[in-house]
Amino acid sequence: MTIAFIDLAAQQSRIRSRLDARLKQVMDRGDYIMGREVGELETALSERLGGHHTISCSSGTDALILGLLGLQVRPGDGIIVPSFTFAASAESIAVLGASPVFAEVEEASFNLDPNLLGDALSAGKKAGLNMVGIMAVGLFGQPANLPAISEFAAKNGLWLLDDAAQSFGAKWAEKPVGQFGAVTATSFFPAKPLGCYGDGGALFTGDDKIAGIVRSCRIHGQGSDKYENIHIGMTARLDTMQAAVLLAKLEIFDEELAARQQIAERYNKMLEDIVTTPKLADATTSSWAQYVIRLPEGGDRSAIQADLAKKGVPTAIYYPRPMHTQPVYTHYPVSTSGLALTEKMASDVLALPMHPYLEKDTQIRIVQALESALAIKAA
Repeated sequence: MTIAFIDLAAQQSRIRSRLDARLKQVMDRGDYIMGREVGELETALSERLGGHHTISCSSGTDALILGLLGLQVRPGDGIIVPSFTFAASAESIAVLGASPVFAEVEEASFNLDPNLLGDALSAGKKAGLNMVGIMAVGLFGQPANLPAISEFAAKNGLWLLDDAAQSFGAKWAEKPVGQFGAVTATSFFPAKPLGCYGDGGALFTGDDKIAGIVRSCRIHGQGSDKYENIHIGMTARLDTMQAAVLLAKLEIFDEELAARQQIAERYNKMLEDIVTTPKLADATTSSWAQYVIRLPEGGDRSAIQADLAKKGVPTAIYYPRPMHTQPVYTHYPVSTSGLALTEKMASDVLALPMHPYLEKDTQIRIVQALESALAIKAA
């Protein structure tokens, strides 16, 4: 029997009555666009973040683009971003005519290395870019070192945008993700720790001006009404049905975060002697969007995956190819010290099943299958 990589069915079974009731209310009213639940969700998320503005939107990618619009990014601007990330991080910069400048990451966290940001900044300036900001990424659920990155940004006249598509729900020194930097963007894609049943996202900011621009740009750059346009905008609204789903899931979100942490700790204990397990910085918590290990030196990842699949254990690779090596991004600047660690990690990372309903016996089965696959490939 194949194990679920992410078990949305178990979660849905738990909250089905609440989901049905909320969706029925939307259908009974018929306010499918910007309906009551959208405002209710934004209020709930703002309260969670201590009063920050929450602007919901149609996807995590649109949240990044809206954030950059709110920061008034222009063609010719340069923005530091990790190469070890999903395409949306760099894509949101490039689609506005700005330039991603690819930076190196830390081995322990998979996130931007604050000590090497200067090398990326130098590369951007050498390329003739107007360096304006840093996009940090909280990969796999752990936030980047946002205090250190914020300090570097402030010293160099840069803003910070936190791509928290995977790390929403995590904290750094008890301060929740969403309260750092000028803007935070997140995704509600179904596989995320807090996900809807379609595409969705949100942006968080404590800056009134940025919030105003973003709210306008979310709906065609509208002004006092929908037929006045004060910005070049887009269609990026979160639909009411998805907001209703998120409200039902938000009720159990903290319980699920705690379950994810327990599951990650079990994995770490069982796997620490056979593979490189993920490590959290002392000050952080993680939403554990994925549980990603690094395979031993010389392992044949494809063969290991195939062997695991035969045993009913699904795996995934986040991410097999760094952004700076992708055909459409090869002409953008790369840190002056190179991205050797990024390239190495892309060759040996492997994600194992992770979700709040992963039982201990199933984890034991996964670990035993991995031990067997590693032994076969090492023989």
